Amino acid sequence: MSLIRSRLGIRLFLSFLAVILIGMTVIFLITRFTTPRAFQNHLLYMEEQLGMGMTGQGQGQGRGQGNGQGGGMMADFYQNFQASFNESLLISVLAASLAAVGVSILLSRSIVAPLRAMMSASQRIAEGHYDERVQATGKDELGQLALRFNQMAEQLEQVESMRRRLIGDVTHELRTPLTAIKGSMEGLIDGVLPSSPETFEQIHQEADRLSRLVDDLQELSRVEARAYPLDLRPVDAAALMGTIRKRLGFQFEDKGVSLTSSLPPSPVRVLADEDRIVQVLTNLAGNALQHTPAGGSVTLGVQSEGDEILFIVRDTGAGIPAEHLTHIFDRFYRVDKSRSRVRGGSGIGLTIAKHLVEAHGGRIWAESDGEGKGSTFFFTLPASK
Repeated sequence: MSLIRSRLGIRLFLSFLAVILIGMTVIFLITRFTTPRAFQNHLLYMEEQLGMGMTGQGQGQGRGQGNGQGGGMMADFYQNFQASFNESLLISVLAASLAAVGVSILLSRSIVAPLRAMMSASQRIAEGHYDERVQATGKDELGQLALRFNQMAEQLEQVESMRRRLIGDVTHELRTPLTAIKGSMEGLIDGVLPSSPETFEQIHQEADRLSRLVDDLQELSRVEARAYPLDLRPVDAAALMGTIRKRLGFQFEDKGVSLTSSLPPSPVRVLADEDRIVQVLTNLAGNALQHTPAGGSVTLGVQSEGDEILFIVRDTGAGIPAEHLTHIFDRFYRVDKSRSRVRGGSGIGLTIAKHLVEAHGGRIWAESDGEGKGSTFFFTLPASK
């Protein structure tokens, strides 16, 4: 019994066989009890057609013989008929049983085979072979299950690839400032570098850069896990823009980049966590400032589009080639691979912005006409009712 419970193929085989045997048993019992009555009715019909003119006694005898009682030619005829019928029925049952066994085995194997394949593939995935796939054939439930299994395996492979890339990126990003700090300290110890304020300032900048990177990584892990509460309330979009102008205004002035706002005439309110959306706008505006040369401009805009409010951050900077637009929200992604993090930031500000916007139920994307033609970042938030 334990073997039957542990093997799906055996259970399917026995269930198919049980259904067929029950059907044959029902057929046998029904024919066993209905054959005498049917035989008697057919004999009476034949007598009427042939006009045999049998007497009442003969008719009574026919009924008795039809029921298998009494003697005579009709009784012998019925007994021979019943014997031949039972013999034919027995042969049919045996043949049907053999066919049922064969069909049950084939059906059981056809169902169990893909399940065994998925079981084997899942074991290999558990061992770390994320490229394992199963053959998805048919459009039935098993085919859909195989398709979903392959989708799950593909997502796991992508997650593993992202994990490995993240570890490599973090290692690289941490190594750069650590190498600079270590080199400076070794220079001070060996007397190669002078113990001047400029040397200590350089070491402090690298340490500060390392601290910012660690803070960004911690923030990224929190937003990706959504391990933070959202204080959703109606917020005035104009107030958000004013906060960004106050926070980044001096940086724009120092670089010689103008920062302007384009607001609708009527007040626009969004349902959002003010601190988180200010963080998103700060990341986008700061990114635009980094990639816009002196004499350029950055424009912050807001538009009402039905149940959504569209935020726009447009710059006249370096622009983004089309092949990079779908990747700029990835961790540590750089359009210019040669750009250092001192100039280009930690590389995860846009990733954090993307997760924060999506946590509000919004969308974020970027558009650009190409390199040297500026960029525009868009994101949506639900309008406050």
